[in-house]
Amino acid sequence: MPELPEVEVTRLGISPYLIEQTVSELIVRNASLRWPVPAIAQNIVGQRITNVRRRAKYLLIDTNAGMTIVHLGMSGSLRILPRNTPIEKHDHIDLVLENGRMLRFNDPRRFGAWLWYELPEEAHPLLSKLGPEPLSPHFTPLQLQAALAGKKKAIKLCLMDNHIVVGAGNIYANEALFAAGIHPEAAAGSIDLERLTILVSEVKQILAHAIEQGGTTLKDFTNADGKPGYFAQKLHVYGRGGETCTACGNLLSEIKLGQRTTVFCGLCQQR
Repeated sequence: MPELPEVEVTRLGISPYLIEQTVSELIVRNASLRWPVPAIAQNIVGQRITNVRRRAKYLLIDTNAGMTIVHLGMSGSLRILPRNTPIEKHDHIDLVLENGRMLRFNDPRRFGAWLWYELPEEAHPLLSKLGPEPLSPHFTPLQLQAALAGKKKAIKLCLMDNHIVVGAGNIYANEALFAAGIHPEAAAGSIDLERLTILVSEVKQILAHAIEQGGTTLKDFTNADGKPGYFAQKLHVYGRGGETCTACGNLLSEIKLGQRTTVFCGLCQQR
């Protein structure tokens, strides 16, 4: 599943082609996505795109009349293409611009979303209860400590909870906990401020580096210019269960936490 860096790389790739452009047509070939594409999504036609933003893993395409909310789901991708580009399998939506280009949404598994909203984003049920952005000044050790206070749940599950902080998905939660030397099963509320300070710093650094590298290469992900990401080559624990730790040489352990694969080093990440 594309995580925050992949979504941010997509945003960076498509933004220069969309901002200040006017939408001439919205073509919906298959409205049966995670939620049905609403008829009011057509309200974007005739509107000038003022901005393309990201909130958690949602892309927000702003106009003066409202915003289109896009989620890539498990396998979705967005590409900027010439208007007459032939249709391929799973090309469900085209956002056609007056300049002859279009934004094409492809989603083989159809777990993505394409919605329209006309009120402030803070009022939308998908966006209203999200935690702070991990790369923003609002994600701090003190904020994290307050959010984790009294929690006995495993720190990795809390780190992946979008009510606590958005975008630290499975890949990057594994990596950040390894870099901070924190066992993924440690009770979240038991971790002291000194260790949380290290964790917050590692989350920020790892996500920023992943964005810089172009997003992690995943089976179903290509970014906006069709090039895969390159950060997967630099992963220390994710996907490496049973291999040797890059820091100490110990064999990495692999378990399931919240039905998600979790890899850690029992020596570098002791409880």
